[in-house]
Amino acid sequence: MLIELTVNRFVQEIASASPAPGGGSVAALAGAQAAALISMYCNLSLNREKYGDAVDNLEEAGAKARALAEKLLQAIDEDTAAFNRVMEAYRLPRGTAAEKARRSEAIQEAYIMAAKVPLHTAEICLQLLELVKEVAGRGNPAAVTDLGVGNLQALAGLTGACYNVQINLGSIKDTKIKGQLSEQVVRILASGREIFDGNRISIEQSI
Repeated sequence: MLIELTVNRFVQEIASASPAPGGGSVAALAGAQAAALISMYCNLSLNREKYGDAVDNLEEAGAKARALAEKLLQAIDEDTAAFNRVMEAYRLPRGTAAEKARRSEAIQEAYIMAAKVPLHTAEICLQLLELVKEVAGRGNPAAVTDLGVGNLQALAGLTGACYNVQINLGSIKDTKIKGQLSEQVVRILASGREIFDGNRISIEQSI
């Protein structure tokens, strides 16, 4: 499993000539790092004397961030597995008409999954941006830059994941599924960028 590798080994795997792990797994990792930084900000803000009633919300937001981090860590391996599934489908036999039909079906199924996995990553990263918006300015001012980096990483994860959805759309023949996935990407990107910009302005004004 990729998530069991050291940071050094993981970077080496990405830098190798192998096509996977690649951008999709890195996008998921960026999101997981964002979630961890949001949790950090919240954990450093659980002083009721200083932050009053905000502590309850910060504690809840931190717990949400940690739960989302777990999902994103799983997505690191899921994204690479989805890519490998596409490659495996292309290697299926095609000597007979039945084999060709089965191979074509398997390829389409694999591409749809290869699009849905990063879409899920993007959706989680959108939730992280919403969490940043929820907690920004309510906690420890000394950790605001950590939250700012979390905001950056959440957008990177969201955008990178959407790239990986889009690159797979061109290989999907089902126009209905393709249209649905495309619409979701457009919505997520627009919402994510809007929330990110608001968060960035708020955070930078606090530094």
